[in-house]
Amino acid sequence: MQLWSCTGAANQKWTAPSGGTQPPPPAGAMAVAPYYYNGWGSPPNPTTVMSATGVRWFTMAFILSNGACNPQWDGFRPLTGGVDQNTVNTVRAAGGNVIPSFGGASGNKLEASCTTAAALAGAYQQVINAYGLRAIDIDIEGAAYDNPTIQQRTIDALRTVKANNPGLTVYVTFPSNQSGPDPSMINRAAAAGLTVDGWTIMPFDFGGAGQDMAQLTIRATDGLKNAVRAAYGYTDDQAYRHSGISSMNGITDVSETVTQNNFRTILGYAQQHHLARLTFWSVNRDRPCANGPADSCSGVPQQNWEFTRILAAYTG
Repeated sequence: MQLWSCTGAANQKWTAPSGGTQPPPPAGAMAVAPYYYNGWGSPPNPTTVMSATGVRWFTMAFILSNGACNPQWDGFRPLTGGVDQNTVNTVRAAGGNVIPSFGGASGNKLEASCTTAAALAGAYQQVINAYGLRAIDIDIEGAAYDNPTIQQRTIDALRTVKANNPGLTVYVTFPSNQSGPDPSMINRAAAAGLTVDGWTIMPFDFGGAGQDMAQLTIRATDGLKNAVRAAYGYTDDQAYRHSGISSMNGITDVSETVTQNNFRTILGYAQQHHLARLTFWSVNRDRPCANGPADSCSGVPQQNWEFTRILAAYTG
């Protein structure tokens, strides 16, 4: 297990395992963890981003299947010893930490390749052990989310993982429409006795072009909160604290525009309700470019790392 020692918000340090009960990370630090991807988009030096913004955690994308029930980065880069491990080491040496994300929009998913919940739990555990993780993110979308069998397999695997890793933070990330997400996985998880730390929606690529993406994000997240509240019998406050947002900076895949001011509005909403998570896709895109959005830039006028800097102010 990793431990945090804190001597002020700017001096949070990851230290090697030393046994005993691990304290929680500083409020807001793990919740932000913007997505960082070594697969494309001219990945920036994470220490440059950390120094410029104060962010300390990154969500590292994506752990996939190599065609069998075997976890690898993007399904083909080695789990350890390659560029992704170098990124993890760099972040930790600078006082930060990482949250590997399983799944994503494309590629072979472990949730489909591992044909039993026990095998899937074993694949998750392999990654947890390889990096001594404090948190994981399950990004389940598309055909995987739409498959009830895969949903249930994922839920059952996460029950095992949580039982075997006390204190592990688990986020589940999935798409949404403008009124909130399809609640099927939330309902299945509640019925199975699985609680996660943050049910996180992706409130973009949902037909918001030309509209106020901050207000659409708030509407969708209120819908998420209502689904979590209904499934688990939470109060509104409890449901918000188990809900999260994973936005997209700049111009999205369907020409929605998420601006810096949108991020500031979303930050205020998250702070008001103490959301479990407030992140975005991606650090790679958190830069200006001359010719529209790309894998390595946002497509809107901005300073380097401006979107990251806004959300790094979140205190949980």
